[in-house]
Amino acid sequence: MTESAHRLTTTELDRGILLVGVSGALDAATHRPVVNELDAVFEARPPGVVLDLSEVEFMGSVGIAMLVNCHHRADRLRIPLAVVANSRAVLRPLQISQVDAALPLHPSVDEAVAAVRLVST
Repeated sequence: MTESAHRLTTTELDRGILLVGVSGALDAATHRPVVNELDAVFEARPPGVVLDLSEVEFMGSVGIAMLVNCHHRADRLRIPLAVVANSRAVLRPLQISQVDAALPLHPSVDEAVAAVRLVST
């Protein structure tokens, strides 16, 4: 997977919740733009963040570590966070590493947004 095949989008939803969509690989070679975007997102102090990994085709250990760090940062800043993880490429590494139970995982963007709205109200 080349850097050019990696896509990253941030969209503001209603109530100021930010949706960060990632596609392609999430590994040592491609995680830096995602980390930079998440830094900017958290600096903006939105009322909630949804990280959509439904289009991620591969996730390595660096991606797992990034998710854990993202979750801890959201907790420290008291920003509700939800992660959309509905593919084997994302779920399997999280299950093998036993990180899945520690993250706020949801099968769809709608469910993740609903969870963030519930916490942020």
